Amino acid sequence: MAEDPTSVEICAGAGGQALGLEMAGFGHEALVEIEAPACETLRMNRPQWNVLEKDLLEWSGKAYEGVDLLAGGVPCPPFSKAGKQLGAEDERNLFPKAIHLVDEIRPKAVMLENVRGLLDAVFDTYRQDVEGQLKKLGYTPGWRLLNASDYGVSQLRPRVVFVGIRNDLAEHFHWPVPGEIMPPTVGELLKDLMAARGWEGADEWALRASSIAPTLVGGSRKHGGPDLGPTRARAAWAALGVDGKTLAEDAPEPGFEGLPRLTVRMAARVQGFPDHWKISGRKTAAYRQVGNAFPPPVAAAVGRQIRKAITARQLHAVA
Repeated sequence: MAEDPTSVEICAGAGGQALGLEMAGFGHEALVEIEAPACETLRMNRPQWNVLEKDLLEWSGKAYEGVDLLAGGVPCPPFSKAGKQLGAEDERNLFPKAIHLVDEIRPKAVMLENVRGLLDAVFDTYRQDVEGQLKKLGYTPGWRLLNASDYGVSQLRPRVVFVGIRNDLAEHFHWPVPGEIMPPTVGELLKDLMAARGWEGADEWALRASSIAPTLVGGSRKHGGPDLGPTRARAAWAALGVDGKTLAEDAPEPGFEGLPRLTVRMAARVQGFPDHWKISGRKTAAYRQVGNAFPPPVAAAVGRQIRKAITARQLHAVA
C-alpha cells in the first residue's frame, strides 16, 4: 500500500486549503503562517500538524526537499480589485518567494491560489514571468478560474488556482470538473444556526435567503473589520435578509425583529468549513481568517487531481 503523498503549506491561514488537501489524501509535513490567531486555529484543530509561526520571507524550505506538493494561498491584496492592484510592486507579493521555495524543495507539484484579479490583462506579463520561471525549473504551469459554488460551496467565490506539475508527470494532470449537484441556498445552509437560540423567524428568513451567498470578504491586517465587505456586498447580503454591516456574537434571540447578522460560525459554514473546525481569536481576527480562506471543498477537488497525477506512475508500476 503506497504512503500518502506529502505537502508543505505556506501562508496556511485558518487551514482551508490544508484541510481540503487532507481530505484529498495529503499528509502535511509543515504549515507556515505568520498570524498568531491563525496558527492557534491550526494547532487547536490538528495538534499533530507541524505549524511554524514564521515570516515566510525569512523561512527556508531546504529541510523539506522532496515533499510531493508545495501549496499555499499567497496574499491577494497585490492583485485584488478592492485594492490598488500593484502586483509585483506590492510589498505583500509573495510569488517570488514561492518560486524560490519551489527551487529549494523541488516538489512534484505546486498549487497556489489567489483572487480572480490576477487573471486581468494588466497582469498578463506578470503571469507569463511566473510561468517562465517555473518552466525553467522543470514544471508545466497552468492557471484556472474556479467558482466555489461548482464544488458544493454556498457562495460563488471565484478564485484563481495556479498548478505546476513536474514535466514528467504533467500529462496525468486534469483540472477538476464542476459537480452536478447545486449547493444549498444560504437559507437551507444556515437555518439551524439561525434558529439555535429559539428565534421564531428562522423559517421565514430561510425562505427569503433563497440563493447562494455573495463572496465573503475577509480584509487584511491593515484594512477590514468584522463585516461582510464593501457596500455592494452588503447590499447583496441584505437581499438575502442578512445585515452585513457587522457580525454577531450569537444567533438571534426569541422576539428578534429585523435583519439578522451572521456569526463567525455561520460565515465559516458558508465558506465550506465543517462545523467541528474551530476558529481561534476574537471576532475580528476570527472572521478575517474565515473570510480569507480557500474553501476546503475546492482545495480538495484540485488536490485529488494533483494526487492522481503525481501517483500515476507509481500506480502504473504496481499494476
